[in-house]
Amino acid sequence: MSVPHRYRIEPVDPAAHLFEVSLTVAEPHIEGQVFAMPAWIPGSYMIRDYARNVVAIRAESDGLDVALEKLDKSRWQAAAVDRPITIVAQVFAYDLSVRGAHLDMTHAYFNGPCVFLVAEGQEDRACELEIVAPNIKQAEDWRVATSMRRKSAANYGFGTYEADDYAELIDHPVEAGHLSIGEFEANGIPHSIAIRGQTRVDMGRLCHDLQTLCEQHLSFLGAPRDFDRYVFLLHAPGSGYGGLEHRWSSSLVCARDSLPMRGDEEVREDYRTFLGLASHEYFHSWNVKRLKPAAFTPYDLSAETHTELLWVFEGVTSYYDDLALVRSGLITERSYLELLGRTITRVLRGAGRLRQSVAESSFDAWTKFYKRDANAANAIVSYYAKGSLIALALDLKLRSETGGKISLDDVMKECWARWGESGEGMPEDGFESVAIEVSGLDLGDFFDALVRGTGELPLEALLNTHGVRYCLRAASGGNDKGGRDAPTQRIVWLGAHIAEQNGKSVFASVANGGPAELAGVAPGDQAVALDGLQLTSANLDKRLRGYRDGDKFDITVFRNDELLTFSSRMQAAPENTCYLELIDDVELATESLRMNWLHG
Repeated sequence: MSVPHRYRIEPVDPAAHLFEVSLTVAEPHIEGQVFAMPAWIPGSYMIRDYARNVVAIRAESDGLDVALEKLDKSRWQAAAVDRPITIVAQVFAYDLSVRGAHLDMTHAYFNGPCVFLVAEGQEDRACELEIVAPNIKQAEDWRVATSMRRKSAANYGFGTYEADDYAELIDHPVEAGHLSIGEFEANGIPHSIAIRGQTRVDMGRLCHDLQTLCEQHLSFLGAPRDFDRYVFLLHAPGSGYGGLEHRWSSSLVCARDSLPMRGDEEVREDYRTFLGLASHEYFHSWNVKRLKPAAFTPYDLSAETHTELLWVFEGVTSYYDDLALVRSGLITERSYLELLGRTITRVLRGAGRLRQSVAESSFDAWTKFYKRDANAANAIVSYYAKGSLIALALDLKLRSETGGKISLDDVMKECWARWGESGEGMPEDGFESVAIEVSGLDLGDFFDALVRGTGELPLEALLNTHGVRYCLRAASGGNDKGGRDAPTQRIVWLGAHIAEQNGKSVFASVANGGPAELAGVAPGDQAVALDGLQLTSANLDKRLRGYRDGDKFDITVFRNDELLTFSSRMQAAPENTCYLELIDDVELATESLRMNWLHG
């Protein structure tokens, strides 16, 4: 039996944000073992070069130093030895995000790719991890939350954990600190949520709602064979939002005030957002963590790995995350339609949807989606948002054209049966092929236009077949996210977004063909005045009142240290804000389609 690789991580200097991480390899390569750190983390498709956070590194064997040569930015080769070798690295951890590592006097958090080296050629070797408590008074009552299997550690305690291989080792984020922990079972499977941050959360309500949500997802595709536990790791600061999926856990960030408090009866808008986030990352337990593109089987964490299928794995997940909320009864049908309207609004407001397909967006995620610039709204489309609307359109099309016999649910179940449990990976044409096979429909034009092309989504007609009215209007102001009707609406628009940056009102983005761009305004310009009156992010809507389509205006900005004034004419505000309404008194067949769609 082969000896497992033994890892050890210790917060050696929380004040300086330093972990000390060691790896002992019992049988190093005869010509000198090569060690490497990942360049990216699954689920976040951008090269992050985690090795840049290594501030010191050395190797030893039998108490003697071993020469270590750096081969490139992420790899080191040790001199040949004929006995076990240990590599020790100090890693700076000050990235307070779900894809990083962070250490201070209040807590320790890490994702495996940020801190753990791998012995090249021995990635399949079993791993043991000793998590050591920091030697500071503040940590005397810290607890540890992770989905990694315990070997000798007490429940929620420091000690030794184990994983089948390196890929599994780095798929279990770890949080240690003063944690609020809730536990529940979903379909008999132990689940828990560990919250870091000061909050007066109603843990009973939160666990009840998460249980309801998880059971909805589990009833859809069924629990994977190895799905025997799950942990939500939640950081609840004053503000923030984000998540990252893992096979047995997820890392989440949301504002503490988004969580349910004692006395809350309704699902508030911010709590609905949190539930959608938890739903999204949980659904990833199937869609992308087990059912994944063939290009990711296995992951190559040293370099960019391209696929045109991120719209399936993120977009379809984004479709089901909110749909699960209404199917589980956590939100109403009208609340769900509001969420759909907001997603449609986000897509309609981006001209990039007319220039980039979701297939291209998926392929170029590494250089465009995750590296957005001031022109992003004009040049790229989100494979999350538009991908979810393509999933919606496909679902409604399948239901309407098969008389409710086939839906996207059936497509996903077949994809899961073929490539989910087996781990073989979905081929690039796999999703489309299954959709055509399961439905018996000719869907080539649909995928050509909406996935590989930049066609507009036929949502008005498809929603109408399911008893939902599609409505468009102009925005009521800069804070209008859509999803609801509005009594008052903009008359004109400037075609630009102003944001506060370092105490200044700055043009963060400028829409192609809008009045601001036609005048000469550029992203990064500091807003000064509109027709001689001060212009800021806070008063933009007020300044636009009284203008009409075609009215001439002067706009003054600072570009670097130069004061510039431009002229142009106002344009009518575009009707790019969507809201959806349930149609009353629909035919029985339409009502049946709608019920089966919304309630499964």
